[in-house]
Amino acid sequence: MTRAGLALGSNLGDRHAHLQAALRCLRAIAIPGEAVLAAPIYQTAPHCCPPGAPEFLNTVVEIAYAGSARDLLDHSRAIETTLGRTRSTRNAPRNIDIDLLYHGTEWCNHADLILPHPRLSERRFVLQPLADIRPELVLPGHQLSIAELLANLHSTEPPLVRLMSVNAPRRYHP
Repeated sequence: MTRAGLALGSNLGDRHAHLQAALRCLRAIAIPGEAVLAAPIYQTAPHCCPPGAPEFLNTVVEIAYAGSARDLLDHSRAIETTLGRTRSTRNAPRNIDIDLLYHGTEWCNHADLILPHPRLSERRFVLQPLADIRPELVLPGHQLSIAELLANLHSTEPPLVRLMSVNAPRRYHP
């Protein structure tokens, strides 16, 4: 069994519903009976997106997964497609985005799969929710924990706005 972290983001349509649906799909492929960790949802400014892109809702989940990292990448892309994601241009607004952050202690550098995610340690919108669920985690190739990476982050990203749990009723205006 491997613990794998995935970042979820949405900035089109009913963003909260898209995150909830993605979480349901990830729970369906997780090892039954094992904990699924879900961070709070944060509202974040678009990062590396075209001007005028809507704000994102972001969270991180960690699941126990029995397959390979490649299998999980394929599953996450299939979930995106099922939930209506179309891949057009890089960093375009999207109703759902699922990024594989880590897969246990696996380290790989392939054209379409790099683990741990190469920009994870540079992005507050990933580090903050990950620190909420796994502050002590030290990723392969890193010497600092997620909490330490977050504390040492030098970023121009605006502060994140913590909204709620991914499973909580809505308390904001999309």
